[in-house]
Amino acid sequence: MVIRIRLKDGPFIQQKRGKNRQLALAMAALLTPAAVMALVLGFWRFTSDLHWTAQFAIAKGPFSHWQVWVAAAITLEAAAIKLNRYGRSKESVQRAG
Repeated sequence: MVIRIRLKDGPFIQQKRGKNRQLALAMAALLTPAAVMALVLGFWRFTSDLHWTAQFAIAKGPFSHWQVWVAAAITLEAAAIKLNRYGRSKESVQRAG
């Protein structure tokens, strides 16, 4: 025996676009200051090697090299640029305007 239950037609489910774009813009806004901080640490380590500034806070390990900090800064800023481009892409501008 098969029982069928009939329900009223409710509102259609609509898929909202743009949530990922807003998240991408938020993450990009946080990555840029992180990249600046990494660059400052790299610059501090470089000047510490030249004995221009005080001793660097991290004495041993992979994060004790200025190249690692500069590479991290470049990577973070590249990610922020990519996320900004995605968040401000043509599709989101057309919907807003």
